[in-house]
Amino acid sequence: MNLTFFDQFMSPQILGMPLIILALLMPSIIFPAPNNRWLTNRLTTLQVWTINLFTKQLMLPINKTGHKWAIILTSLMAMLLMTNLLGLLPYTFTPTTQLSMNMGLAIPMWLATVLTGLRNQLTTSLGHLLPEGTPTPLIPVLIIIETISLFIRPLALGVRLTANLTAGHLLIQLTSTAVLALLPTMTTLSLMTATILLLLTILELAVAMIQAYVFVLLLCLYLQENI
Repeated sequence: MNLTFFDQFMSPQILGMPLIILALLMPSIIFPAPNNRWLTNRLTTLQVWTINLFTKQLMLPINKTGHKWAIILTSLMAMLLMTNLLGLLPYTFTPTTQLSMNMGLAIPMWLATVLTGLRNQLTTSLGHLLPEGTPTPLIPVLIIIETISLFIRPLALGVRLTANLTAGHLLIQLTSTAVLALLPTMTTLSLMTATILLLLTILELAVAMIQAYVFVLLLCLYLQENI
């Protein structure tokens, strides 16, 4: 029983070929391509308005030097948002429940922000490892602690996204299994459980959007520290 609950997190395959690449391409496939009706099409107008809104929110904590990162950060957020939401559809696969993929996104982006800081302002970036006014005996200990916390950042990014989405999917599957199991014997309790399932699904929709936003927002804050 426990194995079947976690089968949903296994990458589907056809003829031995993993379909995770197709799942990752789906967000870009469903976005309409530019054409001569770009401004008059309601869907594309809503898409442009949403992207502009997200970009403004993401760039708020960053000064003008970091605005060159707007395209990559907004694209990352759009991909995570659409992937998380598409994964809530029945009989679909959510690539962002895979820790390997999330770490593959978190580590290069975090490393890029760190290398940007080391290249542009080496002294300031290294100064973050030692708070001002630290007593002399505590300097070695604090440097070690701050260095560890710096290297834990990408791990926290990847694990946070994976854990939240995995927990939500498991709760939905457990609740839906309980609804089907109780339906023949205790109909009233099954309907009450179905109501809980509906509320849980709405909550998971919010979690999918919030986690995509938090992932990119934390990258923006890391970038602001290094520019």
